[in-house]
Amino acid sequence: MFKKILVANRGEIALRVIRAAREMGIQSVAVHSTADSDAMHVRMADESVCIGPPSSALSYLSIPSIIAACEITGAEAIHPGYGFLSENAGFVQVIEDHGLTFIGPTAEHIRVMGDKITAKDTMKALGVPCVPGSDGGVATLEDAKRIGEEVGYPVIIKATAGGGGKGMKVAQTAKDMERAFQTARAEGKSNFGNDEVYIEKYLTTPRHIEIQVFGDGKGRAVHLGERDCSLQRRHQKVFEEAPGPTITAQERARIGKVCADAMADINYIGAGTIEFLYENGEFYFIEMNTRLQVEHPVTEGIFGVDLVREQIRVASGMEMSFVQDDLKINGHAIEVRINAEKLPNFAPCPGRITQYHAPGGLGVRMDSALYDGYRIPPYYDSLIGKLIVHGRDRPEALARLGRALGELIVDGVDTTVPLFHALLAEPEIQSGDYNIHWLEHWLETHLGSA
Repeated sequence: MFKKILVANRGEIALRVIRAAREMGIQSVAVHSTADSDAMHVRMADESVCIGPPSSALSYLSIPSIIAACEITGAEAIHPGYGFLSENAGFVQVIEDHGLTFIGPTAEHIRVMGDKITAKDTMKALGVPCVPGSDGGVATLEDAKRIGEEVGYPVIIKATAGGGGKGMKVAQTAKDMERAFQTARAEGKSNFGNDEVYIEKYLTTPRHIEIQVFGDGKGRAVHLGERDCSLQRRHQKVFEEAPGPTITAQERARIGKVCADAMADINYIGAGTIEFLYENGEFYFIEMNTRLQVEHPVTEGIFGVDLVREQIRVASGMEMSFVQDDLKINGHAIEVRINAEKLPNFAPCPGRITQYHAPGGLGVRMDSALYDGYRIPPYYDSLIGKLIVHGRDRPEALARLGRALGELIVDGVDTTVPLFHALLAEPEIQSGDYNIHWLEHWLETHLGSA
């Protein structure tokens, strides 16, 4: 087992990893920019190293600075959290070249799943169901139009290296194809340095269902059920729950086994999430995230496992502490992402926290790095906390979420808490009858924004 690990991240996820390490008796090293010198993850770690100025490119994305921090402190392994360098295959290779351990999958698995076309081809070969569409990249508008006719409109054009909703455009009809094709390519080029795109059938009312998988890198893998992440704004998840309110036990077992078997076949190591669109009882693979997800706490809530602890264990060479038969769902969990943003336009709202009180009580978890007097810097993502609740069933979890939101106090900045109070009053949220388009339509109607 490692004696010391470095956490190459910031905010609540860095604090999350530090807590797991402390429970395991492992020392932790925090890295931070000058803007984060008073951040909670810096205060809670055993050691800290400043790695650069506020700009992410010069600090949290600076591979030489992070490696130097390991050498200075004697850290043996690096946990990347999510975002930043967590899915950067080059980073993993540099870590290994320096005799350190990356707490996550191999560089090759990150590379394969990071390219959406290669990932889709790989998953097809492994027996994972995929959305109908082009076989590989689409180079010309003429090919795009031909594939659109073959697949049937509407279709979605996606940048191969895309993510976070960038480089994704829908063509409802053949007349829309030229604009959508050119725009997706241009966004892919400007955001990711790669203008290659591919085309898929655009499902009209799907849900976003993701399967949590975990492998030991030695041919053994399990699944930990699904999360429903259908409530999204501009392809960014807002509200996540597990298990999915529309997924049957038979469907869960079927798609879960397909995913676990696929990960076992490729000797996948650590945590991963296989994402699907789900419509009319069918699952269609869209991408795989080779890292810990923001919404991992809802899976931890219903299975009673610590995924970060498990990541550290297998990265150190230990076996997984559970097998598939050990994993039984207990109750229902919901997570809402609380951002420092001003409604109705969701404009970032950095500033000083004048008062902070986290909710508590049975079945309530608040993952946040806030504290009284903390100043939210303007340089990073606006996520300031994740409120997670667990109940014996979905109605109890929803009631607990409403109660916990009422207890949460974040003064000094605007937050998205009012959004969740409003959503909980909606019949579709209470019943679970929503899809990936529901929230944006609701926002247009109720807030005049989407």
